[in-house]
Amino acid sequence: MSVDQGDRKGFVPPPYPYDLLDEARAAAAALPGGAVDLSIGTPGDPVPDVVAAALGAAVDPARPYPPSVGSADLLGAVCGWFDRRLGLSLEPAAVGVCVGTKELVVGLPQVLRLRDPGRDTILYPAVSYPSYAMGAELAGCRAVPVAVDAEWRIDLSAIDEADAARALGLWVNTPGNPAGALDDLAAAAAWGRERGVPVLSDECYIEFTWDGSPRSILQHGTDGVLAAHSLSKRSNLAGLRVGYYAGDAELVHYLREVRKHQGFMIPGPAQAAGAVALGDQAHVEAQAGRYLRRMRLLVELLAGLGIEATLPQGGFYLWVAAPDGDAWGLTRRLAETLGIVVSPGEFYGPQGSGHVRIAVVAPDDRLDLVAERAAAAS
Repeated sequence: MSVDQGDRKGFVPPPYPYDLLDEARAAAAALPGGAVDLSIGTPGDPVPDVVAAALGAAVDPARPYPPSVGSADLLGAVCGWFDRRLGLSLEPAAVGVCVGTKELVVGLPQVLRLRDPGRDTILYPAVSYPSYAMGAELAGCRAVPVAVDAEWRIDLSAIDEADAARALGLWVNTPGNPAGALDDLAAAAAWGRERGVPVLSDECYIEFTWDGSPRSILQHGTDGVLAAHSLSKRSNLAGLRVGYYAGDAELVHYLREVRKHQGFMIPGPAQAAGAVALGDQAHVEAQAGRYLRRMRLLVELLAGLGIEATLPQGGFYLWVAAPDGDAWGLTRRLAETLGIVVSPGEFYGPQGSGHVRIAVVAPDDRLDLVAERAAAAS
């Protein structure tokens, strides 16, 4: 039996941004050797040997239900990483795991609203990862963008105090996606504490910080803040879905307990492999070298086409101003000339229009092909 909904309409998902690139993909694929997709930040390099070995050996963890909060080995590895890399001493009870950080990013607004039903707003950088806004929308919250400055850093002074009073949380992202900027995390933490607004710091590109040392909001205290991390970028493990969060003791405890009821669990073998990945820094340093080398190559290739690009402060994206502000025109040109697929900046918010984002995630042999095409075009 059908029910007449009348004029009532529920949530209608917008087009997924990367599905809008089919024309560019077709143009790039028409070149000899095919398309080189640099539109999405999906790591294209091999899984580290130490992690592959751990996955192959993880037979027993595949049998029982894995712990939702994280296995003792994985939580211990997370704490060890925070200690070695950032000088932070955390207890395992102050950490939780998630099925990749996108799941956490999109799901947090709903959980935060359950925790504080008197508020209804998520604040996020105006040029940023689209899932910050989408998570708010899926939770029935207000998604309010916060302007970024000329260097693509979040501008805390631009936040309306009326919005702050309704805020369930403020997202910051350092190094930032798409522009690679480094926010003032100390200022963000202070802003949130002054207003009782949790500051949610997405730090999944932390291992690829080029300007200075890796930085976390937790270095400025844990009260009122939550840091989200992932092995997807750090260890080329996007498909394994291993993420983790740490910070404010009460908030972490709340999330761990709620997530038990939600049934979120990282598969046991993935938890075992994640613990091994966090204990090995050599593969991360090798990957960082690859990304930096590739960005320098693409900066040089773009210069040969008369397109100016500079290295970011962090991350593995080039954020490139399009000639005459025509991002879609530059997207077509790069597809037709170099055979690469890139993302127009409007995918990351209206303030990003006029730019394109280039992810240096393709293996070296594919970028060698791009270099050959660039030489032929010059």
